Amino acid sequence: MKEGFRQSMAWLHTWTGLVFGWLLFAIFLTGTLAYFKDEISHWMQPEIPARPINAEASLTLAQSYLQQHAAGASRWLIDLPDARDPGLTVRWQQAPNAPGQRGKFESRTLDAQTGSEVQARESLGGEFFYRFHFQLQMPYPWGRWLATMAAMVMFVGLITGIITHKKIFKDFFTFRPRKGQRSWLDGHNAVGVLVLPFHLMITYSSLVIFMAMVMPASILASYNGDVRAFYDEVFPASKTPEPANRAAPLSPMAPLLAKASEQWAGGSTARLTANNPGDANASVVLSRRGDRVVHDFGRAVTFNGVTGERLGSTPEQPVAMAVGGTFYGLHMGHFAGATLRWLYFICGLASTAMIGTGLVIWLGKRQLKHAKSGVMPFELRLVEVLNIASMAGLVLAVAVFFLANRLLPTDLLGRADQEVNAFFIAWALSVVHALLRKGRKAWVEQLALAAVLFIAVPLINLTTPWNLGETLAQGDWTLAGFDLTCLGAGLFLGWAAWKMQRAGGAVSVKKTSREKPRPIALEQEVS
Repeated sequence: MKEGFRQSMAWLHTWTGLVFGWLLFAIFLTGTLAYFKDEISHWMQPEIPARPINAEASLTLAQSYLQQHAAGASRWLIDLPDARDPGLTVRWQQAPNAPGQRGKFESRTLDAQTGSEVQARESLGGEFFYRFHFQLQMPYPWGRWLATMAAMVMFVGLITGIITHKKIFKDFFTFRPRKGQRSWLDGHNAVGVLVLPFHLMITYSSLVIFMAMVMPASILASYNGDVRAFYDEVFPASKTPEPANRAAPLSPMAPLLAKASEQWAGGSTARLTANNPGDANASVVLSRRGDRVVHDFGRAVTFNGVTGERLGSTPEQPVAMAVGGTFYGLHMGHFAGATLRWLYFICGLASTAMIGTGLVIWLGKRQLKHAKSGVMPFELRLVEVLNIASMAGLVLAVAVFFLANRLLPTDLLGRADQEVNAFFIAWALSVVHALLRKGRKAWVEQLALAAVLFIAVPLINLTTPWNLGETLAQGDWTLAGFDLTCLGAGLFLGWAAWKMQRAGGAVSVKKTSREKPRPIALEQEVS
């Protein structure tokens, strides 16, 4: 009965991993890249200069700009720069033309040191990877539902994997190189155990984040189907006062930063919202930056826009929300410094590798049964194509996305969408290539092309003012680090293509066939 239970768990581990494995690989890879979302955005919009951070001075410049260019707006929004995002972004909402209508928003990016407008190229930057990893480029809410289902399957796969591998920690210290399927299995076990706490945390926290979406029954029952009433109570927002229609100057907002910081025990402000600027009923809302492990949803302080008097602040979140905020904060990693963010990145790559090796193991084990005949069934051929395109093809598409940022004209209409289109076109072509070129040849060619494209990123960037020589001389480690990371990725992919070519499909099958019969326990682990 005991062995039967483990065998059942092995079956569940295998098939849930296969059915959602390709989607999970894409979710984890793009989610891993999203840990450097701001750095990627900075590289893809290099016209925005990185300046020493002075929040008070930047806020004064932003207020002056808005008073000159958006004096009649009903609302101002100012996103302050930080060490990772150098842009000073200002937005304003025009006064509505008629009651019940919403005014149009306009946005500008300013130099955080001079206050002058910056004409940055249009690009989604790292935001594309962040959005894709939980929305999958699908309309709301279908992408989020699918990503949440994949996360649930991943969680099931982790639990069943722990149950199946009876000697899981012993397997962690076992690696047999150049042993075909055994080597893939050892690698799968190693990356699975090495960052197992991260696998469990990141998967479970993703379910907590979307819990209200996938399990709304208690909310619907308690609020009689009025979901908006639930969110209004859980996330109390500052009420926007009605304009008095009496002119009154907006007081300087820079001194409010220190007052808000006192309310947050040293926390900093990410965004300011000025309602009814220039009116006697103006108010200024300061929203806290997500700089703690426990993410504080909607934490804000409201001030009178004319007198600067504090009007109120959002209350401390209850314990249940603090627990949810902790999972959110751990998943997003906004609190992490540079070293911890790199650790998140490496753990994310390990999770991605674990999924990829699992897909390779599943296919390789079944290919052995058809090695002698040389005829692969349609279903195995389909899995092979999906493996190649979902892994090598996706990595290749990421490189194309970066190259498109440098190669497309900066004044191209709809430029951000064209970058995204280049990503998906490259990914689709990788599927076509995998269909035309079988097995190892397709792997080698796609990995080699991805290597060339990643190495081409810093080389093409040499033709721009933000080339590696200039950024290293200026000490801009965000831009320089991006180029160096792409160079390192290209060299690694080139090495992987060379190793795969050198191994040779025929030699690998021959060596595997000479191995002794495997114990039943190992067969269950590979299944």
